[in-house]
Amino acid sequence: MNILLINHYAGSVRHGMEYRPYYLAREWVRLGHRVRIVASSTSHIRAQAPEMGGRTRLDQTIDGVDYTWFATPSYQGNGAARVRNMASFVWRLLREGRALAREVQPDIVIASSTYPLDIWPARRIARLAGARLLFELHDLWPLSPMELGGYSRWHPFIMLLQAAENYACRHADAIVSILPKVREHLEAHGMAPHKLHIVPNGADPAEWLADSAALAPATDKLLATLRASNDCIVGYAGTHGIANALDTLVEAASLLRHRRVAFVLAGGGPDKQRLRLRARTLALDNMYFLDPVPKQQVPALLRRFDLAYIGWKRQPLYRFGIAPNKLIDYMMAARPVVHAVEAFPSAPRWR
Repeated sequence: MNILLINHYAGSVRHGMEYRPYYLAREWVRLGHRVRIVASSTSHIRAQAPEMGGRTRLDQTIDGVDYTWFATPSYQGNGAARVRNMASFVWRLLREGRALAREVQPDIVIASSTYPLDIWPARRIARLAGARLLFELHDLWPLSPMELGGYSRWHPFIMLLQAAENYACRHADAIVSILPKVREHLEAHGMAPHKLHIVPNGADPAEWLADSAALAPATDKLLATLRASNDCIVGYAGTHGIANALDTLVEAASLLRHRRVAFVLAGGGPDKQRLRLRARTLALDNMYFLDPVPKQQVPALLRRFDLAYIGWKRQPLYRFGIAPNKLIDYMMAARPVVHAVEAFPSAPRWR
């Protein structure tokens, strides 16, 4: 079977997050299918951008998975520049749709870009190729920018996103989501009940059982120093964004500044500089910010933590459930987890 997976933010083991498209595609290839991932050259969550070298399109193969990268404009944060970046990617999909249908000859087209605007070019490609159309839902858009960002339902961009979500619910042949309680929401927007399939995130045990790559010397030295001078290292590894409630961790570090507890935050994201500044303003000498760590080094990093943190802002949005990748990483590293969330209990609980 030929599979075309469209995901604006798709990454790989070479480039960093998002990893879900890569791992799914790699397993499909191992099962004998051909997979093409189409992604944007620019993403705020990738550690390493593909080297476009001035090209508007780059084709490459990673671990048997074919990738097509479309050059898109850079952006920071969640403002107008990010919207332009989305629009550029969707426009390229529309322009290249006929060529992609001819090159890949897909049996199934998957629209999976977090925001739902890719559903329109994905359906066009599917119709040109006579393929089935699958919509993969990670986060709920436009509900996420409305409830997390405070946008009005009447904002023109929100209305466009809502039209795309409604279209996906009505026209996709199947819908896959990682959110376990999303059915009622999707049915309210036109999805037939039989279309929904819940496919949660997972892990590759082989990567964790194998010897992980060593940490960079500077990171290793810092963590060794912290281990020698503290009783506990509280760690976070992942995106530094508004939804991750890292201000709570900064406040905890302030409360514990006179204890032998160190706080280590590894990763990048739109909120990182603001968090750095806040920690500096509070004169926190027990909080340390690290650059994103290559995926191969993540097991080694997590095993240096005594306690791993995941946080979420208190939002009604999480009533549909949550599925953080980092929870699986923390559990694979056998770290105790502080999971600060008010949501449907889609994460494991122990009593």
